[in-house]
Amino acid sequence: MSDFVEYLKTVDTPTLCNAIELLKVRPHEEGFTPLQVRCLFPELGRMIGLAVTATVETVTRMEARDNRTFVELYRAVEASPQPAIVVLQEVGAHPDYAVHCGEVMATCFSRCGAIGLVSDAAVRDIPEVRAMKFHYFARGTAASHANFRIAQVGVPVQICGMVVHPGSLLHGDENGLALVPPESREKIPEMVERIRKRESELMTYVRSAEFTLDGLRDRIVE
Repeated sequence: MSDFVEYLKTVDTPTLCNAIELLKVRPHEEGFTPLQVRCLFPELGRMIGLAVTATVETVTRMEARDNRTFVELYRAVEASPQPAIVVLQEVGAHPDYAVHCGEVMATCFSRCGAIGLVSDAAVRDIPEVRAMKFHYFARGTAASHANFRIAQVGVPVQICGMVVHPGSLLHGDENGLALVPPESREKIPEMVERIRKRESELMTYVRSAEFTLDGLRDRIVE
């Protein structure tokens, strides 16, 4: 897995998504997050890792907070194959007010082996977490953690419609976040090279003095 993760660091997320389409292992409209989930620290480069999942309730209080679930989540990160990415889904009624991570939790996650966090809500302590070089993918930022509690650890979650299971392989950059499917994973490098070759040849033609729309049609219309 480590060699594959290193390889994925050489591939941008849009090219990876195009390559996955060639595998025909999932519908084209699945396996990536919508524009609401943003890469907050694009200067850190690509984030590739294995998901450690949990659900969170932040503003409402369906149950009392139990700090043992925080320890359970940290243990799950520590036990995960590395590199780990924490993935948190808000299950409370007010996700626009929900903050899922700040400097303290990011530091704990990092010490346990995580390289970043994905949230369908907000995060905070932006300067401090940026200085840690800990990736943030979230819908935005907010100031308060309200009544934050970890509800369940190690369960499937949804991030704005994208289903993430414990151990799912994630790939993200400034373009967005995608799931790397387990099916036919060994074929991804071949598909990436096919995409790169096809796009390079097309762009070389479009930029050339020989470019015409008829010529473009001949290249893109089957």
